[in-house]
Amino acid sequence: MKEQFLGVDVSSHSYERLKQNVLDDINEKRQSFIVAINPEKILKAQEDQDLKALLNKATYQIPDGVGVLLASKLNKGGIKERVTGIDMLLTLCEQAADNGKSVFLYGAKPGVAEEAKDKLIEQYPNLHVAGVLDGYEKDEQKVIQTINESGADILFVALGSPRQEYWIVDHMKELNVSIFQGVGGSFDVISGRVKRAPALFQRFGVEWLYRLISEPWRIKRQIRLPLFLLKVWRDK
Repeated sequence: MKEQFLGVDVSSHSYERLKQNVLDDINEKRQSFIVAINPEKILKAQEDQDLKALLNKATYQIPDGVGVLLASKLNKGGIKERVTGIDMLLTLCEQAADNGKSVFLYGAKPGVAEEAKDKLIEQYPNLHVAGVLDGYEKDEQKVIQTINESGADILFVALGSPRQEYWIVDHMKELNVSIFQGVGGSFDVISGRVKRAPALFQRFGVEWLYRLISEPWRIKRQIRLPLFLLKVWRDK
């Protein structure tokens, strides 16, 4: 089930549906690719057809951003809840811990993935983290070999967007992994190096407002939301 905004697909699955689909994909040895979609990415895709094609190659385009929910309402669509990238990561880790599946953390600066691993195991004691590797390893064959030898079912790639998504698409067929997700700066947040917005901001889908308050320079990026909604409305 997908909706489309300015030519970019967005999945309308809930967390519960996604969890079941992902578990089915692992058990049936299907490769699936998860990408987080927000208004900024959709607007960038208007100027970059390669990026648009890349986003639409994903199996699950999760609605990461309140702007996507508003766009769905404008179009009388069925997207009812945000599925943020970091929350999807945590959901998959919980799912892995509960079902005997394993995860691999690839990306971020040296030491960050290790710290994120420790925090994830604290949160999900039954989680099997098959391996970690920072994003500064230059030998691509070593990266692929290390991931494959780990036997991981789920791979989280933190190389920044869209680099991480291009990396996933370019290497999926070489990797013995079922689920791929680009997770941006999630390892930094999970490790505690970067503070996430307080729960109240998360609950109301206004993490962007917290980031704007704490990092006013983001104003140029945030004012693109009204532009996005205007384009969606015109495109109806």
